[in-house]
Amino acid sequence: MVTKATVSKERVGAGSAAEPTDQLALRRANLSRTLRHIRQNGPRSRAAIAAATGLHKATVSSLVDELLDRRLVREIGPEHSGSAGRPGRGIALSPDVGAIGIEINVDYLAVHGSDLTGRTVIEKRISFDAQGRDVERCLDDLTEAARRSLAELVRRGVTPVGLTVAVPGLVDVSRGVVVLAPNLDWHDVPVATRLAHGLSPELWIGVDNDANLAALAEYTWGVAAGTDDLVYLTGEVGVGGGVIVNGRLLRGADGFSGEVGHLPVEPGGDRCGCGRVGCWETKVGLAELVRRATPDAAYGIGDGPIPDPQERVAEIARRLAGGDPGVAAAVAEVGSWLGHGGAILVNLFNPRVIVLGGYFAELADHLIPSAQANLARLAVASTAARCHFVASHLGFTAAARGGAGVVVERMIDDPAAVVLAGVR
Repeated sequence: MVTKATVSKERVGAGSAAEPTDQLALRRANLSRTLRHIRQNGPRSRAAIAAATGLHKATVSSLVDELLDRRLVREIGPEHSGSAGRPGRGIALSPDVGAIGIEINVDYLAVHGSDLTGRTVIEKRISFDAQGRDVERCLDDLTEAARRSLAELVRRGVTPVGLTVAVPGLVDVSRGVVVLAPNLDWHDVPVATRLAHGLSPELWIGVDNDANLAALAEYTWGVAAGTDDLVYLTGEVGVGGGVIVNGRLLRGADGFSGEVGHLPVEPGGDRCGCGRVGCWETKVGLAELVRRATPDAAYGIGDGPIPDPQERVAEIARRLAGGDPGVAAAVAEVGSWLGHGGAILVNLFNPRVIVLGGYFAELADHLIPSAQANLARLAVASTAARCHFVASHLGFTAAARGGAGVVVERMIDDPAAVVLAGVR
């Protein structure tokens, strides 16, 4: 028997069926308000929560009791506020409930599991040849990785409330369908439905773009945490972007914003994996870096998937450390193109920071100087040119971490939708 958390469309334990809908909605909103206050401010007594939120003490007591029943919070030692009177017991987020994020990419799966307090419980990278498998086998292997990760979370004493899958491509988030992922050769793949059949139809499963989820992770925990206007760039086989504007993820009319790797930057240039010509990805993607920096490796732009991409990047880093002038010049040229596209993003979105992930982060010291110089030269507004490139510190699990965070945020938004249950 594996314990999982299921998501119900009905409220449980918050009043009788005869309660007016507006009262139910108000209670749900107050549950969220209370839980969010605890997350933002740390452990608080019931009285302190009531004073801060403006809710009646009796209301807060009832809300906290429900959150305790749902195992979303726990009671800890007395709160020492310095005021007179007997201290109340502190209410803190529960470490017994959590979430999983899984990123699928061309050559790896990344898994991040964390509890409601934000503590990392699972973090791992699994070698995975997506381009050597058909879609069905990819989904089978993805389902098995998810099953093992959920079970591992449970073994570590954390009940998962759901999982999010990060994919490098266009995703219909509302349906959990990957519309197009060129580097995986996926078209209209119903990932959420497929995983639900293999795991549990009751477990909440989301699917989102990898760069979007990584951008959310950077905004919440990363090197640019709290920066209300930022762009995150994935530096992988493909190049994607997640855009945060005024503290909110920019999705666009159909949810497909952020496909920055396919900005046309060189008319008549190389053909991209998407079928178009001259995309930014053909100038700064991993394939172009390998082609320029290691010409002796006999890899060409049309040679298909890069074998051992991590080893290729490590070899480039070794040659840079050894002072190879040819490799340094090649990386600087890629950096210049990085700044070219970065200037377009600055002119469009006016971010304060562009966060570099993937191989961009690994080689940031060698990419950023030429990238920053070209951005400053091409940005229209002089103040916008102050936008700077920084390397992500979240490593290979940024998108997966963001995926787990989406599940937790959903739970904070509506604690009443989470019902813990034993599922075989």
